Amino acid sequence: MSTYSETIGSKLNDLLEKTYDAEKGFKKAAENTENSSLKAYFERKAQERYDFGHELKSEIQSFGQEVDTGDSMTSKAHRTWMDIKALFSSDNEEAMLEEAIRGEKASVEEYEDVLQESTLPPSTATLLMKQKSAIEGGLSNIKRLEDLN
Repeated sequence: MSTYSETIGSKLNDLLEKTYDAEKGFKKAAENTENSSLKAYFERKAQERYDFGHELKSEIQSFGQEVDTGDSMTSKAHRTWMDIKALFSSDNEEAMLEEAIRGEKASVEEYEDVLQESTLPPSTATLLMKQKSAIEGGLSNIKRLEDLN
């Protein structure tokens, strides 16, 4: 337990917050599309992020750290932007896909940042690598969806 620092706890809480933000963003995207393939994709991604959040929360708590489940200003701005883009864009689905791709790329970078911590407990590193891998797989899928659109 001595390897689990407040810095790591803070970084994981930031990741948790962004995970919940992504969940909300995917739910919003699912609500704003009529395309059944996209709707199903966004709903799956929202559920995935919900699950990730609970895994992260459990990991943080298992090391005696406080869990922060706030809503970041960046995410609020991101969801507001998606709402505005959906209202005014002539090609809503393409705009939502582009924004989802941007968000997924940012998520991968955030995971990579936390994984750089040399004092990550093995269970935390394993969890983060698994989640990062799932996000990267989803990024490949969303790019294919964009090509179909």
